[in-house]
Amino acid sequence: MLGNDNNIDAIKQEVLYQVAKLSFEGELDEKKDALPFELIPGPQANFRCCIYKEREIIRQRIRLAEGKSPSAGKDNKNIVQVINSACEGCPITRFVVTDNCQKCVGKRCQAACNFGAISMLRDRAYIDPSKCKECTKCSQACPYNAIADLMRPCKKSCPVDAITMDENNIVVINEERCIDCGSCIKNCPFGAISDRSFMTDVIDLLLQSPRPVYAMLAPAWEGQFGADITFASMVEAIKGLGFAGLYEVALGADFVAASESEEWAEGYKEGKKMTTSCCPAFVKMIRRHYPQLVENMSTTVSPMTATARLIKALYPDAVCVFIGPCIAKKGEVLDTVALQGADYALTLDELYAMFRAKEVRPEAAADTLQQGSIYGKKFCIAGGVTASVLQSLKEKQENTDITVKQCNGAVECKKALTLLKAGKLPEDFLEGMVCEGGCQNGPGSVLTGRVANVNRDKLFNKADSRNIHENLDSYKELEFSMHTK
Repeated sequence: MLGNDNNIDAIKQEVLYQVAKLSFEGELDEKKDALPFELIPGPQANFRCCIYKEREIIRQRIRLAEGKSPSAGKDNKNIVQVINSACEGCPITRFVVTDNCQKCVGKRCQAACNFGAISMLRDRAYIDPSKCKECTKCSQACPYNAIADLMRPCKKSCPVDAITMDENNIVVINEERCIDCGSCIKNCPFGAISDRSFMTDVIDLLLQSPRPVYAMLAPAWEGQFGADITFASMVEAIKGLGFAGLYEVALGADFVAASESEEWAEGYKEGKKMTTSCCPAFVKMIRRHYPQLVENMSTTVSPMTATARLIKALYPDAVCVFIGPCIAKKGEVLDTVALQGADYALTLDELYAMFRAKEVRPEAAADTLQQGSIYGKKFCIAGGVTASVLQSLKEKQENTDITVKQCNGAVECKKALTLLKAGKLPEDFLEGMVCEGGCQNGPGSVLTGRVANVNRDKLFNKADSRNIHENLDSYKELEFSMHTK
């Protein structure tokens, strides 16, 4: 049962947990319709106006946990979805006149408006929302900054202008523009935007598939379950869910660093500027909003795809499930089916729900069972890809004087891509990370902020100092492609 003190994350986690529990028990189809009533028994509402709206929100979240669109009958395959029953409460009138208005003689706001939306009342100016076209001119013209811009947080946070509102002022996400970054999910104060899940599909595989199912943990997992939970701890916990085994995507990151260093060295000699291809939201940003730069993008696959190909080279009939804080990885799985990479992607909060459902608790372990180098592990930090590629060049005694523009966040990515498009990017190469700070701050995290960073750094400090190519020597007999072409 949910209580009054539940926040958005707690509500999402409880729904994921209940769905995972019923899925493991084989009773989801039979009991899911009763879940909204069990979680919201009433008669008092907990976080909305009434229990009926709360139950509908829970019902739509259950559908998302099943990998479906929130509303039945809407065949929307986008990873990022709007829970329309929860989309309310935001200020519909974007521009509002505040008490700072002096009702000045100049009336610059009124003069700046081309739509006749501004009139003068007794105490202040008034903006008619039915006439306002949100052109921003009045706000810019006011000498007292008296006109507040109350743009919806989801729309304001979207780096690619993929969010609009329908006739009922419910958010609509443009699937052709969306890059699955999840910024709107993190910034919606009503929890009205969330992501579709592959969780029930994965649980069904764990229970029924004759093929071995392998999990792959993204570098950003470290520190998410505590500073004393090592990779060895996670191996046992993951097997407790029914997985056949676990691999570090940091190992795939080592393969990526080695491959991209070859591309960078060749591109540098040819005078060709290139971008990285590790962040799926960054890749989708290029493909959808800067298509002229696709040829400048590295053809090296992502660490997720590299790790999946490695596993399938070892176990040809394996099913590979990526686990990390990035929801854009779900979109990458759907977009790269032909690349024979990962088959499914889960977020860390979905993994946590599965742990709870099976009553599995990762325990502290002294052994780290390190698979990736420390350089591969640091792919999750902004600038980590660059550091790894330069390290690979250094190990091969190639040119390390290459200059790289390291973009930390979507805004920096857009600026740098615009410069590259115009032929004015001064650096030789471009690293793009859409999440500020890197993958570690993805929307599917369990922990964020200082605690997560401290935990992660403690685990990183336990890693040995093996080099990238030294680490890859153990796999040189395996044959699999590192490229998309």
